[in-house]
Amino acid sequence: METIAAIALFANAVFNAVVWPRFYPRIANDTRAGEPGARTAFYRVHVVLITVALVLAAASLVIGVLLLV
Repeated sequence: METIAAIALFANAVFNAVVWPRFYPRIANDTRAGEPGARTAFYRVHVVLITVALVLAAASLVIGVLLLV
């Protein structure tokens, strides 16, 4: 059962690490994001979402490794 949980955590980590960073350029270039010097709440919220997803990816990876050790 621990192996299945570790595989699920690794899949989550890979998904978050691959998908979310590719989303950033689309957000940064969106007209709702504002200009580089004056970013809007739309931009900040999405950057926070991407950051949280990457932190969760790192945590999933660490926990997955700990389950296998």
